Amino acid sequence: MYEGQIAETVFYRGHKGDQVIAYYARPLGAGPYPGVVVLHHMPGWDEWNREVARKLAHHGYAAILPNLHYREAPGASPDDASAKVRAMGLTPDDQLIGDVEGAATFLRAQTYANGKVGVMGFCSGGRQTYLAACRIPSLDAAVDCWGGRVVAKPEELTPRQPVAPVTLTKDINCPVLGLFGNEDASPSPADVDQTEATLKQHGKVYEFHRYDNAGHGFFAVDRPNYRQYAAVDGWQHVFEWFGKYLSA
Repeated sequence: MYEGQIAETVFYRGHKGDQVIAYYARPLGAGPYPGVVVLHHMPGWDEWNREVARKLAHHGYAAILPNLHYREAPGASPDDASAKVRAMGLTPDDQLIGDVEGAATFLRAQTYANGKVGVMGFCSGGRQTYLAACRIPSLDAAVDCWGGRVVAKPEELTPRQPVAPVTLTKDINCPVLGLFGNEDASPSPADVDQTEATLKQHGKVYEFHRYDNAGHGFFAVDRPNYRQYAAVDGWQHVFEWFGKYLSA
């Protein structure tokens, strides 16, 4: 049976109609295909995150990876763009929500779309995934991969990121999958416990998986924190989750 995919950079309209560049990977064929918005980690819009988009496309998803640092550093390397965004106080939450909504609209507008869209993010993108699940009621599924500062202390809040996403849990309308390393410091096991307790308190559909001998970023094959068992098992859960809530 024929298989193929296309991967390319595209532009779409994000927050306040701003033009956002994104990496877009999808299967070739008529579909229908579910969509996934991929939110990159704090190190930026890099090669590994593009590999994630292509992996999703290989499994039958149209995956769009917005460059969330594009406004602050157009054309800069991922490292330089990340440093500039850190210095400015990180990506504003309202801007992030507008960019995710725009990406979801882009996915649903394609002729081969099945109309369902999930969101998946890593590190800071995991926090943003949880936030999006709270603030965008049209999303159909979410996967938070070791999102730091979902639970945040008051002194960690800023004008750009004024709320701890866990406090918005009551507003979640989609099922949430969480993948975490027990040796991570952000989120710590205690942070994950608090998030899970809050999801239970509000009766949300969720599933958390935690891995021993794994810390932050254990999916990333180009980083020393990569853990083969946790990564393979975690990806299996991702595709089971999206298969259940996006492909059905």
